Amino acid sequence: MKRGEPRAVFLAETRTGAITSREVARLAGVSQATVSRVLHDHPGVRPEVRARVQRVLAETRYQPNAMARAMKTSLTGSVGVVVARLSNPLYPAMLQVIGAALARAGLRMVVWDSEHGGEGPAQVALRQGIVDGVLLTTATVESPLLREAADARVPVVLVNRTVSGAACDQVSSDNVAGGATVARYLVACGRRRIAMIGGTGAASTIRDRERGFRQALDDEGRPLGFANCEQVDTFSHETGRAAAQRLLELARPPDAVFCTNDVIALGAIDGARARGLRVPEDLWVVGYDDIEMASWGAYDLTTVRQPLDEMVGLAVGHLRARIRGDASPPARDCLPNGLVIRGSTARTPMPEGAREGVPFTKDQA
Repeated sequence: MKRGEPRAVFLAETRTGAITSREVARLAGVSQATVSRVLHDHPGVRPEVRARVQRVLAETRYQPNAMARAMKTSLTGSVGVVVARLSNPLYPAMLQVIGAALARAGLRMVVWDSEHGGEGPAQVALRQGIVDGVLLTTATVESPLLREAADARVPVVLVNRTVSGAACDQVSSDNVAGGATVARYLVACGRRRIAMIGGTGAASTIRDRERGFRQALDDEGRPLGFANCEQVDTFSHETGRAAAQRLLELARPPDAVFCTNDVIALGAIDGARARGLRVPEDLWVVGYDDIEMASWGAYDLTTVRQPLDEMVGLAVGHLRARIRGDASPPARDCLPNGLVIRGSTARTPMPEGAREGVPFTKDQA
């Protein structure tokens, strides 16, 4: 661009060709190194300088040359995200948050669904160096990708799930405390016949929620009876509906049921209604995760909310640090959850005497 030439003219001229970072630097009045630091979200750039460079990047529609960057840095700018059970609305919601966080970091997201053949392509991608790192949202101790990533020396971060002994960063919420909070809430509110619908023990999330719930009931002198516990093989509306109906066929049916995720809780509500029971008048139902449908008026589900934004933010931060070469010991982040009280428990607040140590969210009753 010639001195004094309007930027609009320069932009019009460059639309037909690829603008370089050197031209971005000249327009912003900074060095090419500063442009590179802004592109990589590197600390040490003054806010006003960062804003000026970002404005020029937006105006020029600058796009880094991925192939050139990969050859220069041995990085692809892509991150693999492994998910499962996309029928559970929690995981599409988590993917949306992860995608936004990676986009803000200038990274691309490659998604693999492990339940539908995704782990094979993911393992190939790790071996071929197609991705710089991996976020695992549904890992278990048997996940082959954990071994594959270690062999390929590709950074891995677990988010939502945890795996004991895995030598990688792990970010989760406190599922043990969340389950315990539900138990204390139900007991403090006078529920006498408390039941639970849980699942298999492979997933740390479900295992920990059940453990916290059972332990808190034991501490309250109200142990969970064998007959009052239903286990489902898959988490779906139908399995929750069927499990709730089996509980309601007991000689002394429950007056409250804790479901270890929201999907089965929604099924439990419909299962109770199908038997002519009213929620919450005849049966209280509590879920876990606070998926979008939990707040719908048809369900108005009391549940435990996980801090997805904070969990994903930490996980992406750890992964970016590992990609840059951070060799510090693996991090273990466990964030607090919050109880969201809604109509499925009659919007009954936790009694004052039982509130100590119980986290609530801003939309509690």
